[in-house]
Amino acid sequence: MEKKILVTGATGFAGSFLLEYLSGKKNGSLLYGTYLSTPGLKNLDSVKNKINLAKVDLLSEEETHNLLKKIKPDIVFHLAAMSSAANSFSSPSKTITNNIQSQVNILEGIRKLNLTDCKILIISSSEVYGNVPQTELPVNENAGFNPTSPYAVSKLSQDFLGLQYFLTYKLKIIRARPFNHIGPRQAEGFVVSTFAKKIVEIEKGKKDNILNVGNLEAKRDFTDVRDMVKAYDLLIEKGAVGDVYNLGSGISYKIADILEKLLSLSKARIKVEIDKSLFRPLDNPELVCNADKFKNLTGWKPEIKIETTLKETLDYWRNII
Repeated sequence: MEKKILVTGATGFAGSFLLEYLSGKKNGSLLYGTYLSTPGLKNLDSVKNKINLAKVDLLSEEETHNLLKKIKPDIVFHLAAMSSAANSFSSPSKTITNNIQSQVNILEGIRKLNLTDCKILIISSSEVYGNVPQTELPVNENAGFNPTSPYAVSKLSQDFLGLQYFLTYKLKIIRARPFNHIGPRQAEGFVVSTFAKKIVEIEKGKKDNILNVGNLEAKRDFTDVRDMVKAYDLLIEKGAVGDVYNLGSGISYKIADILEKLLSLSKARIKVEIDKSLFRPLDNPELVCNADKFKNLTGWKPEIKIETTLKETLDYWRNII
């Protein structure tokens, strides 16, 4: 029997790659996706004929409920969210309201429709761990929470809402805490995509050769988005309901080193200047993932080298600027 799979945030960075991956699997699933803004539809050009897309405002309880009632999904990947920790400092209320309310509407819809067999993947974030002592790195799922941005607070709320609906209503919820994922299609406002876009603008003479940057000393665990969405699919297949799993490479890179790799892939002569106005009010010194729990369960490991990801991210911007 065909499974009905719903991906929220279908036209987004991770959502579009997840639907591409799912559409390539020979399992006869019916794929559905939600989107909010039309420009993002270009991210699904290669698979749009394989997906049933619906323009839905997940902040609307009625729209969300009607969609779930129409589809009655067997699987939900809830990826829709305001996803920038950096931007959340300037719009804390909007970030928190959006990320929590949209998830409440989805979970309430599933509960009220009595879709008890539906499996739901909730996407939390490594940002919930926040400012982690060096002695506790790499971070496993038992680490404490020290959220340092409104975005992190919203993701911790999503995480715990997933747990609460599992405990209270026995919904089949699995929670993921992905560490940074990068690649083509990622919006400006995230460190790698922002660097890549600025480098390409300099290459094409649209900006002068000065690249203003924020904190280059922070260290982050980066995984290619295409490896990450495979992990999401494996979690739905093999993850234990009610449980939570870290997803990441287990390698942390200093932002300065990532920038150096990107600059080495460009022939432009670029001068890097530190701009204190680009610093966050508080930036976690290092986040690196212990994904042993997930890897031992599934055998998953990232396959795409970071150099490949960085080159393809630059090429993505070169094709649209």
